[in-house]
Amino acid sequence: MKGRIVLLDEVAGRKAAALMVDGRLEDLAVDPDEAAPPAPGAILRAVCDRPLKGQGGMMLRLPDGNGFLRQGKGLAPGQTLLVQVTGLGEGGKATPVTTRLLFKSRYAIITPDAPGVNIARSIRDEDERERLLEIAHEAMTGAPESHGLILRSAVDGVDDEEISGDIAAMCDLAAAVLADAEGAPELLLDAPDAHHLAWRDWAVPDPDEVLDRPGCFADLAVLDAVEALHAPKLRLSAGATAMIEPTSALVAVDVNTGADTSLAAGLKANLALARDLPRQLRLRGLAGQITLDVAPMPKKDRRQFEDALRRAFRADATDTALAGWTPLGHFELQRKRDRWPLTELWPR
Repeated sequence: MKGRIVLLDEVAGRKAAALMVDGRLEDLAVDPDEAAPPAPGAILRAVCDRPLKGQGGMMLRLPDGNGFLRQGKGLAPGQTLLVQVTGLGEGGKATPVTTRLLFKSRYAIITPDAPGVNIARSIRDEDERERLLEIAHEAMTGAPESHGLILRSAVDGVDDEEISGDIAAMCDLAAAVLADAEGAPELLLDAPDAHHLAWRDWAVPDPDEVLDRPGCFADLAVLDAVEALHAPKLRLSAGATAMIEPTSALVAVDVNTGADTSLAAGLKANLALARDLPRQLRLRGLAGQITLDVAPMPKKDRRQFEDALRRAFRADATDTALAGWTPLGHFELQRKRDRWPLTELWPR
């Protein structure tokens, strides 16, 4: 099964989307339960509750729970403000939010209070960039001067009117939300559902096919791929394996060389893990502190392993910091929590 295929289906009555590339599951989105806290991207009206002394943050009252704003300087209890969810408040923790709002669509992102027009760096053709700048400036005529615009990479080669329409829709949405800043805590704009997220964020490169029908997950082996993700064991190249096991404190990843006893066995197994680790974490919905117990390899090979990790995570949308080596020879990462664990969205 060759090509890039987007599948739109349902899981337990909730919308779900899968991205398959050459027969391998690359990404997965499933709507959370209705009772779940707001997901990243949601915009809410919040009320300041109490400052966190010594941390510079502010606890907020949200419609259904508490929020945490890291930059609370200049805010006072009782003050109303608009915030956008940036991460997940798991285990009863406060939901992390920011006051820097983004109104994001397939082609355009409107950035209130961050003026300027920017075009995705992946678009390098000068004539195309010039065309997009002309469209952007014309479409932003009449928008507040404080609003900025980012044109995403999916905009490359798209018809002028389609781009202008997308920008206008996001400007109108931003105006409607920003005009509703006063009042009690309230959800003003929900996070995109799984199908909308697939349309918005899986557009580059264009999919070869989009399947939107019940049962397509079963037909194209998505269900089998998800079943494999529930198991901690990951098979790597040449018989090597890795165990990916989340705990309450961190995600532990243990790499084993298997039956390979060659001098380069450890490096080969570690490089195989590095190449697939972002996909595994993305599909399993794992984040936070991640500790890699890599297979034994000479210290001189550590740089090669680190370079492979950096290349792999460079293409991943979730912010991941490579913290480095511990005295015991483990490698640590810190990954933003921007999606629910697969075990909660898709229980066995």
